[in-house]
Amino acid sequence: MILDERTEFADNVVIPTALGRAIFGDTVDMSVARNVGSPPKPLYLVIQITEAVLSAGAATVAFELVTDAQAPVLVDGSATVHWRSSDFPKATLIIGFTVVIPLPGVKPEYEQFLAVLSIPGTAVLTAGKANAFLTPTPKQWKALKDGI
Repeated sequence: MILDERTEFADNVVIPTALGRAIFGDTVDMSVARNVGSPPKPLYLVIQITEAVLSAGAATVAFELVTDAQAPVLVDGSATVHWRSSDFPKATLIIGFTVVIPLPGVKPEYEQFLAVLSIPGTAVLTAGKANAFLTPTPKQWKALKDGI
């Protein structure tokens, strides 16, 4: 897997704990990182849990890939959403849980600043860390038992 510091949002960063949208990690300036969401070579958003998500209640966490014309990206719902995950229950957000999605095409248009938002729901989080980055070569190999 190839990583570029300029397209890395988070490296073992604490997932924001409060309910509602929050920027998760850094923002990528699209004037530096070009050809995001367009051919010829697709990019993938990868989110990896590096520390289990915990909460006092039955929390969920969703993630959004958004762009905005300003930095920091607004978290009031006005940023352009290019992708939104389902609400993952905290029981699935354990070390090693990984989401890999190809970046959506150019519609809607990407604005200058790209960010990943986390959206805790149902209960406030008490722990949890993750990586989030863009890569043209996501890890897709998985070891299986013999005979499978």
